[in-house]
Amino acid sequence: MADQNLRELLEQLHKELEHMDAVDEQGNEMLRHLDADIRNLLKRSRTEGEIDPDEPLLERLQDTIDHFETDHPRLTEVLSEMMTILSNAGI
Repeated sequence: MADQNLRELLEQLHKELEHMDAVDEQGNEMLRHLDADIRNLLKRSRTEGEIDPDEPLLERLQDTIDHFETDHPRLTEVLSEMMTILSNAGI
């Protein structure tokens, strides 16, 4: 169930990015890394059957939330939902 929710939130994240005003270079880099992290996590979960804890992912996710919190509240909301799903999945 967590995989499906993460995929849906990843799609929401991409939609949000399409409708956002310009994002600074640091923000773009953070989102690219986060996207790659989540895709790798989903790929591992499909091949290994379970999701392994990934502490750096959670730290990067929190840093990204902090970075966008003021200027992009909708994006922050989607990222926060991701954090909740990952936490509920035991990551």
